[in-house]
Order: sequence, then structure tokens, then C-alpha cells
Amino acid sequence: MKSTARLRYMKGSAQKVRLVADLVRGKSVNDAVAILRLAKKAAARDLLKTLRSAVANAEQKEAHLDVDKLVVRKITVDKGPQERRVRPAPMGRAYRVLHRKSHVTIELSDEA
Repeated sequence: MKSTARLRYMKGSAQKVRLVADLVRGKSVNDAVAILRLAKKAAARDLLKTLRSAVANAEQKEAHLDVDKLVVRKITVDKGPQERRVRPAPMGRAYRVLHRKSHVTIELSDEA
């Protein structure tokens, strides 16, 4: 049985979020939660919230589900839109600042 959760427009570049996503790919849900709780990256908090949402979706789909058997089968991090802002610079100029976003999809499965 598969269960998914998506987080869209997450603050942070996809490259930085992938560093944290690579830590939990292929792990059991309990191990992934423990890793994300102890990770010092800012993206870990949002990924933990999305992982818990995927577990809740799995429990909602199937009534008698053993959460301990769930495994993070697939976790993808894609680039989202960029917010462009302008920062004042010396001599009346302006620097462009890009606020990067990313989209995260977590897929859980209890199949071997």
C-alpha cells in the first residue's frame, strides 16, 4: 500500500533540501523521524512535518496498518518558483535577490 504527502513552496533551495532528503531515503519511518529530529539543517523541520503527514495519510487509507513496517520508498525534491526582490546597492544601484522555493514529495510503502 502506498501513501504520499506533498509540500509545495517550501522555503529553501532544492539543492539544500536534497541534502536532508538523502539522509532518510530508503529508511523505515521510525528511523527517518529520529534522523530528522536530530538533523541541524533548517529543512529537516519541514521534511519531518511532511513525513508525519504521509504517515497520517497511510493510517487514514487503511484502518489496520502497522506504522512500524512503513518505509520511505521515494522522496523527491524539485525546484519551485523564485521570488525576486531588489536590494539597494551603493551609488543608486540595485542588486537582485532570489528567494528560492522547492517542492517535496514523500512516498511511503509497506511492501518489501
